[in-house]
Amino acid sequence: MNDMDKKYENAVLEIRRGTLLICVLSQLEKPHYGYELVQLLASGGIEIDQNTLYPLLRRLEEQEILTSDWTVEESRPRKYYSISNEGKELFARLTSEWNRISRSVSKMLES
Repeated sequence: MNDMDKKYENAVLEIRRGTLLICVLSQLEKPHYGYELVQLLASGGIEIDQNTLYPLLRRLEEQEILTSDWTVEESRPRKYYSISNEGKELFARLTSEWNRISRSVSKMLES
């Protein structure tokens, strides 16, 4: 990998870090377990490694942005995550800010 490829990869990682939170929140109106969430995000074009997702989910749960419940209805226990009321408020604010930034960036790229 040459120097430009490394710079590109680093820049892409920075962009992704800023978008993963809003993408994860967008999928949790209905409860999902971790691997299911990985698949949902991937189907929407957002690839996320489980080693990135699970720490994010735990952090968001600690911040009371997400809630979780264990179920034992299937062959093994699964922890289902969903967005809390506080998380819904945060998601609405982030969505508004995302739309504002997106419009601004689009205008800058067009000129």
